[in-house]
Amino acid sequence: MSSPDTPLRLMLIADPGVATRRIQAITERFTTEVRQVLTKDVEVEVETRSVRIDTDGALDIVAIGELDAEHLDADAVLVLTEVPRYEEGQALVAEIFSDKRTAIISFPTLGVWDTKRRIREIFMNCLLKLLPDEHGPVEKKYSQRWARWRSTEPGDQHRLFAHTVTGDPRTILGMTVANEPMRTAPKLSGALAAASAVGAFGIFYYSIWQMADALSTVRLLSIGVAVILSMVAWLIFTNRLWDKPINKHVGRVVMLYNGSTILTLLVAVTMLYLALVVAIFFGALVVIDPDFLADLIGSDVSLLNYLDIAWLSAAMGVVAGAIGSTFDSSMDIRRVTHGQREFQRRYTEDDPR
Repeated sequence: MSSPDTPLRLMLIADPGVATRRIQAITERFTTEVRQVLTKDVEVEVETRSVRIDTDGALDIVAIGELDAEHLDADAVLVLTEVPRYEEGQALVAEIFSDKRTAIISFPTLGVWDTKRRIREIFMNCLLKLLPDEHGPVEKKYSQRWARWRSTEPGDQHRLFAHTVTGDPRTILGMTVANEPMRTAPKLSGALAAASAVGAFGIFYYSIWQMADALSTVRLLSIGVAVILSMVAWLIFTNRLWDKPINKHVGRVVMLYNGSTILTLLVAVTMLYLALVVAIFFGALVVIDPDFLADLIGSDVSLLNYLDIAWLSAAMGVVAGAIGSTFDSSMDIRRVTHGQREFQRRYTEDDPR
């Protein structure tokens, strides 16, 4: 521990990806806040690395000890991991190991909204619990209304649990954010190419125009939803993205993995579908003459008619794209979902890698 005259040295460690970007975004403000609260100079260092997990999917206690050994000159080590954690049947937001001067915060349990503020507040709360009392009291403003601290029997380990009702939905949404569905859609460029090729036929075939005009809005929306769900199911099936629990202990966490996988792909495929609708819509405006379309369908033409054609054509394209769709590389498959990434963290006694 640093003396009163030496700066307080903090180590912030984050998983690669969105966790690291969140840490980098809050570091400056967090450093300023620590200085204000503790009235002491502070040095903060950020490192990107993946903390290992064991074969049960739990954070490896040996790896946590290694963090402590690697940063002996640090007064506290704060780790932000994308591993969803469960203990005692509840989502575990944070865990403090006082003897190792380390706190582990699970990013997915923070949900979707205002995650930067939540990370900063929970970091501050954990830091004040790790440091001696003379550094400053734990202030109520850093407590979270949706989570509660519990202490273990020895008293040197503290756990922050999410509310039993909102914990699971918040964690699934947080895992989806960590999966970065906005970056998943471009990895389906092969499927998008196939969908575009087939969808473009809708611009040139009269029967598609007539069918789009005859179908009700509800039926068209139902068709769109059906093809999106079909493509999601196909991607999960063909790429083996559905995880199965290796034992009952990790069954609930695997359920969260699968839930976030479905939600991630739903967002990605919906974006692909809407992008295709927009592209076909503008293509139809250029190619299809309004007067000719009006003569064909026997009624006045508006932009909604072009949108109907684009929507139905895109649905046809997505169905065709789903049949031959896959991710553009094996690396994309491994990085797209929590379950695949956590598999990379695991190690066995025979293969410590």
